[in-house]
Amino acid sequence: MRDPFKIDGPTCISFSGGRTSAYMLWRVLQSNGGGLPDEALVCFANTGKEEEATLRFVQDCAEHWGVQISWVEYRSDSQGYALVDFATASRDGEPFEAIIRKRNYLPNPVTRFCTSELKIRTMHKFQRVHWAQKGMAQKDMEWDQFIGIRSDEQRRVSKIRARGHSAESKNEIMCLPLADAGVTVQDVGAFWEAQPFNLGLPTYNGRTLAGNCDLCFLKPASQVASLIHEKPERAIWWAKMEALALASKPSGAVFRSDRASYAAMLHNDGAQIDFVTDEEAIACFCGD
Repeated sequence: MRDPFKIDGPTCISFSGGRTSAYMLWRVLQSNGGGLPDEALVCFANTGKEEEATLRFVQDCAEHWGVQISWVEYRSDSQGYALVDFATASRDGEPFEAIIRKRNYLPNPVTRFCTSELKIRTMHKFQRVHWAQKGMAQKDMEWDQFIGIRSDEQRRVSKIRARGHSAESKNEIMCLPLADAGVTVQDVGAFWEAQPFNLGLPTYNGRTLAGNCDLCFLKPASQVASLIHEKPERAIWWAKMEALALASKPSGAVFRSDRASYAAMLHNDGAQIDFVTDEEAIACFCGD
């Protein structure tokens, strides 16, 4: 039976900065002699709204496992991306704000251009340059994109497998090695309990509530309120973006029109909040 973590052609390992995708990277390294072949690369797309603990975790994985992780950020120039590192990575939403100002409205649950622009397309632009520099790029070249989705995330697994390729490029073949290997959230948790380092963010039922963009609008309102209660400064950038009122239509000036604004949630932070919720966030490419 084929090892789903074995690389046999051009491959990008998509590293969200969470425990699940980091575990996927470790399994890939184990299946490929402890390193990566020349045709493979690891990408972490930084939006500028990740937690500091996430950035540290990405750096720790690279250092502990001796693997190069390419940190990419969206740019509005002709190249479309910049390579950064732990020291130079944006930490105040600069890439995110840049795409908002370019689009002149805010992303929302229906139009999630933050995911497509800040992560998928930004990684694609870097990948093409990377493989061209290695003499591998061809007009119709296909590549595998390893995504950290587990076997117990069946709804996401089914959706991606039904499509087969990325919504952004038919040449990008979506691969789910964790799902293929039957890996569950319990497996991931057990792995990290035995490691000398870990992501410095708490989990609840295997979910890292503060993971990905800190107050992502795809997270449930109760979860966002809890995160603001824990650290009120998280809401400042999000409230600032809504205060820009860039869009011509009111719906485009807020991240979500079906709940309170970030400024209102910050203002009402004195209320008693149920800190833990079983409500799930809307599925997003960003992963765990």
